[in-house]
Amino acid sequence: MSTALKMPAEESRSVGGLFRRSSPDRPAADGGVRPLTTMENEWKVRIYDKLLEVMDLSLIGTLEDGQARSQIRDLSARLLTEESATLSVDQRQQVIRTIENEVMGMGPLEPLLADKSVSDILVNGAKQVYVERRGKLEMTEVTFNDDQHLMNIIDRIVSAVGRRIDESSPMVDARLQDGSRVNAVIPPLALDGPMLSIRRFAVELLGMADLVELGSVSQELAEVLNAIVRARLNVLVSGGTGAGKTTMLNILSGYIPIVERIVTIEDSAELQLQQPHVVRLETRPANIEGKGEVTARDLVRNSLRMRPERIIVGEVRGAEALDMLQAMNTGHDGSLTTVHANTPRDALGRIENMVSMTGIQFPTKGLRTQIASAINVVLQIERHEDGKRRLVSLQEINGMEGEVITMSELFRFEREGLDEEGNVLGELKPTGIIPAFHKELKRKGIDIPVELFDMNLAR
Repeated sequence: MSTALKMPAEESRSVGGLFRRSSPDRPAADGGVRPLTTMENEWKVRIYDKLLEVMDLSLIGTLEDGQARSQIRDLSARLLTEESATLSVDQRQQVIRTIENEVMGMGPLEPLLADKSVSDILVNGAKQVYVERRGKLEMTEVTFNDDQHLMNIIDRIVSAVGRRIDESSPMVDARLQDGSRVNAVIPPLALDGPMLSIRRFAVELLGMADLVELGSVSQELAEVLNAIVRARLNVLVSGGTGAGKTTMLNILSGYIPIVERIVTIEDSAELQLQQPHVVRLETRPANIEGKGEVTARDLVRNSLRMRPERIIVGEVRGAEALDMLQAMNTGHDGSLTTVHANTPRDALGRIENMVSMTGIQFPTKGLRTQIASAINVVLQIERHEDGKRRLVSLQEINGMEGEVITMSELFRFEREGLDEEGNVLGELKPTGIIPAFHKELKRKGIDIPVELFDMNLAR
């Protein structure tokens, strides 16, 4: 196996800025990665400086990942032995692993990426890193040495997917190897230094049973949602940022029969469908010359030529809303999508506004009629102050009265207050309205008790 050659001293000093000079004690995250103690960190810096004298890191990119990591581990271990490091076996492994992560991974962020309880990592400059755990934001003690250290990590992320970030292109979306979504913004747009946001990719998939156990959905509503998807009703999932729309979309898609052909369309692939016949499409931004962009609207249009039985759009954000409505109205029943909105009524308003982005002028009543005939059900999801995501409303679209889309609320979360620990108290209950689609379910051989919608009928 070839070994990278000696690195020039001046380059050595610049790369040495990757390391922090101190790091507080914290418990190890999953995967055996943890921040180093002060003594371990001192040995890390010392061994890294020695490593630069015998290894040309500029040639690391020419080696396979496994080969490069193996060289770094072997040389680091040999240097620790030569320096007679006063460290235990575990401490030596932690030092070696941290050096490896700094050179090949994401440096100070590795412990957070290894922690399964972290759902979002938010880096606000070199000295401020927040994470979201169980729906709540908390500040960590993780820091970078300086802005250049953070920029090195950002460059490593975006270059791995063939993108670039600099003053001429100071914003970028990318994806880590595990599927996590990354957004980076650097100066001059980011005034306080480089900003990095990582939306973690869910390793452990949740099911509807998990939502019921967590109190996000009632057992009665879970049965109704199962029937809605199997009956091929068109569903719009509405909610704010981080409310759990994609998670809900994943869970609903689990009810789609395995024999159906599904086409998914996303800006950044997050959906994890378990069916065998899935075609995954992802948008593409324009290159540096402003060419080569492929929009969600392009993909929705193209998907109609791919004989889909279900179309799932991760999120409608613009003109693709029109093509999605047309697909729903022309035989592509059972389609699923999400939208950013605070209420079901607002969600329909947003769809209406997005259609106007096409530049095509529609009579208000005609457009709303098309929306009312395309979408059957709207689910509203909220993230409450206790960090829990809950489905707070299920509404059926009935049709039109004049120029107004009429809706019926079938389930509603009735909030009752907070307990002593700050948890939201309440219950998701049926409103007593029997939906018009109940007859449609029966026609399709899906017989769910009418008592699920009106508990009084069960008495």
